[in-house]
Amino acid sequence: MNIGMNIKNRREKLGITQKQMAENLSLTQSMIAQVERGTKIPNMILGLAIARMLGCTMEDLVEDAKDE
Repeated sequence: MNIGMNIKNRREKLGITQKQMAENLSLTQSMIAQVERGTKIPNMILGLAIARMLGCTMEDLVEDAKDE
């Protein structure tokens, strides 16, 4: 599993749509979709914002990806 899939799984468990996430982070829905597909890798600032929104740490997102 990659970081993008971890983000998608956590987002879906919380019942947040890509559109809601994008609006909350001042991004486009397309950017969220690209991050979840793994075609774009979030920078540290965006990664931190995503982790906070999902109620986890950046390390949580990375550790899950490394364990798969």
